[in-house]
Parts: sequence; C-alpha cells; structure tokens
Amino acid sequence: MANLKSSKKRIRSNERKRVQNVTVKSSIRTIIKKVEQAIEQGNAQLAGEKLSEASSTLDSAATKGVIRKNTSSRNKSRLAKKINAIKSAA
Repeated sequence: MANLKSSKKRIRSNERKRVQNVTVKSSIRTIIKKVEQAIEQGNAQLAGEKLSEASSTLDSAATKGVIRKNTSSRNKSRLAKKINAIKSAA
C-alpha cells in the first residue's frame, strides 16, 4: 500500500482511467463484431456503414491513448479488406 499522498492520489486516478479505458475497449470490440456480422451476412452496404462507425471509434480511442495508432489502422485495414472481398465476389 502506498504511503505518500501523491502515490495514493495516483492510484485513484489510475483506477479512474482504467475503468474508462475498459469501457472504450469494450465499445471497440462491440463495433468490430457488428462489422464482422454484416460481413458474414454478405451485406456490403451495411458493413460499409458499420465500418465508418468503427473507424470513428477506433480513431478516437487512438487519440485518447487507449489503443495505439497502428492498432487502430491495422483493425480498420483488415475490416476494409474483408468488405472489399465481399464487394468483388458479388
């Protein structure tokens, strides 16, 4: 257990940040799953709409420092690649 006042404050602030990061990461996973469900259904139109939502969510998370910028870019790229495969197959 921390003894210094600043250490105790840091523990409290870290916990608040951790909880916020958990909610943001959860929303990221949820929106990615929605895009992938649309892809599995073969609905390229819906998947494209969900991809724009996912891109926005991923970018804001990267800006806030919840995830790294490269992670955001990688996820967006993989989803876009899957959507493009559906469009070319149809």
